[in-house]
Amino acid sequence: MGADERREDEDRDRPAGPSPPGGLLDLLSVAAVVLDARGRCVFWSPQAEDVFGYTAEEALGQYAARLLINEEHRDLVIKLFVEVMDTGASWAGAFPIRHKDGTTRLVEFRNMRLLDDHGDVYALGIAANHSTLRRVETDLALSERLVSQAPIGIALLDTDLRYLLVNPALERIDGIPAADHIGRCPHELLPFLDMEAIESVLREVLLTGIPVIDQYTVGRTPADPDNDHAWSVSYYRLEGTGGRVIGVALSVVDVSERHWATIRADRARRRLTMIAEASARVGTKLEVEQTSQQLVEVAVPDLADLAAVEVLDAVLAFRRTTGSPEEGPELFRTLAVATAYSTQITTGVQVGVPVSYGEDRLITQCVRTGQPVLVARATGRDLQRIPRHPDAAATFALAGVHSYLTVPLIAGSEVLGAFELLRARNPLPFDEDDVILAGELAARAAVAIDNARWHQSVRNAAETLQRSLLPGRPPRLTGLDVASHYQPAQASAEVGGDWYDVIPLADDKTALVIGDVMGNGIDAAATMGQLRTATGAFADLDLAPDEVLQHLDKITRGLEQYATCIYAVYHPHRRQCRIANAGHLPPVLVRHGRPPELLELPTGAPLGVGGVPFHTTAFDLNPGDRLVLYTDGLVETRHHAIDERLDALLRTLDEPRRPLDETCRWLLQSLRHPDDHDDVALLIAEARPMLPERDVE
Repeated sequence: MGADERREDEDRDRPAGPSPPGGLLDLLSVAAVVLDARGRCVFWSPQAEDVFGYTAEEALGQYAARLLINEEHRDLVIKLFVEVMDTGASWAGAFPIRHKDGTTRLVEFRNMRLLDDHGDVYALGIAANHSTLRRVETDLALSERLVSQAPIGIALLDTDLRYLLVNPALERIDGIPAADHIGRCPHELLPFLDMEAIESVLREVLLTGIPVIDQYTVGRTPADPDNDHAWSVSYYRLEGTGGRVIGVALSVVDVSERHWATIRADRARRRLTMIAEASARVGTKLEVEQTSQQLVEVAVPDLADLAAVEVLDAVLAFRRTTGSPEEGPELFRTLAVATAYSTQITTGVQVGVPVSYGEDRLITQCVRTGQPVLVARATGRDLQRIPRHPDAAATFALAGVHSYLTVPLIAGSEVLGAFELLRARNPLPFDEDDVILAGELAARAAVAIDNARWHQSVRNAAETLQRSLLPGRPPRLTGLDVASHYQPAQASAEVGGDWYDVIPLADDKTALVIGDVMGNGIDAAATMGQLRTATGAFADLDLAPDEVLQHLDKITRGLEQYATCIYAVYHPHRRQCRIANAGHLPPVLVRHGRPPELLELPTGAPLGVGGVPFHTTAFDLNPGDRLVLYTDGLVETRHHAIDERLDALLRTLDEPRRPLDETCRWLLQSLRHPDDHDDVALLIAEARPMLPERDVE
């Protein structure tokens, strides 16, 4: 059904009744005058008074020519009147008339002959003020030109949201001829746009009369079905002069260039923000896994729905050469994964476990070429080359993965691995701007990862050396049970020189040693090993504790190092402990059934200072009594006074007694923070009852 047929049906279905004032005839104030065959006024409409100035009482029965026409025009008027009456031909045109106020005015006339049922002839004159008519004609012409020549799209819809008018600019925007618009609703023509939301706004404007200005709409039309455009759309209700609602008008301006420029600016700001965030977050810890996790968390969700850091296993093991094998698989370790939401893509991914990627995989291509790999719109074939196994491509497709990007992690001239990014719910494909951003993030992270792996390598070497120099589990001791624990710093740049030792001596005696070499790293660990060896040698000489420290002081000075140390000897038959301190924190004595207390000892100077004597102190250590030796990493922090921390140590030891090994773990759990920057050595000795045959002599 065409638009004209629809309008005919609507007119036929519209109920009969008066129309509200304000139509075009009311605007023009069209007058009707009927003359009889002699030219006398026999009918006079109310509007005629507006046009001619005479009331009906003044005009009816009067000769129209005498009443309304100036003398110089009467012959012409009479001639035209006779022609209409004789021939029945209509006459139209503008003619000057004399107004009641004496002025001459130009009036637009339409004259025609009338016949009644008796055969009598009359003349009907329809008249309107010429200036009013011309103004309306001008307004209509101007409105038509404004609409047709406007560079912006303009449309008028009726109250049922069907197109009544579409200008050429909107034709070009929609890509649909104006004639195909008329009588149809927007949703019938533009299915690519969110027409449900648009028509909801149109109805609201019709209902309330409140215009909606500069509302953004992004989508596609038949004019350019392959590319998104952005439009600024305004909606406003149209009303006639009497308030009758005509419909709703809309104007459309293509603002695609401004829209995309804004998006590019937003992306640039986002890029700078992300780089700034990465600078502040990535690489704050010298841990490879933590640095990798920081990188993926920066990228998700703003840059990607899923991000992963894959590092070559050979790089982590320091087996990687500058050249890459030209064929065969590559072995990676996934160090970190982050997702914007829960997804099956990560099912089965195990962080830290070596996984082989074939030579046809995109990530393998990335690390071998040292170049980014961008798949803006991933096909089925592409999805088979992204995961570890081609079988996972179906999972990727089901999850909606449509775009992929991987960039190499390069430190110096060495490719460490790759930074992988996926998009699924984010509808935008990766583009060259994303490649640049991901590359900058990867470059910053690669340096941090490289520093972290070298640090961890040195740290692991120092820790391995240190652990190898510490004693194993001591043999069963006479009258004494011991428990020990060494814990390297979790957040330290390098391990320290903390050590402990338990040395069986002659006559069932036991030497207990704890110390801390100042400094850290392999040098501190090596010094610690030398001091521990020397301590064992001096202990075999059965020297007093202060004499042992005196000899160790000389050795330490020769090493150009400093160390703190406590050396104690327990005699089980006498139930006596003799002890000397070289600048170390005081031990804790926990007597059975009594509160813990710090053992008061002459502090002494650290080993290596020289010239300061050491002193031996003796005290009883009865069955059930405990001696707790520890290094400063257990109690010292950056935010608390040492006295507060020593009090905390005493409170912790005052809790219900636990077995020795459990007490070591409890002290570490209660007093030590995972990020503390120092090692801890802990040694606890508890005197136990002697067997009868081993009583004191």
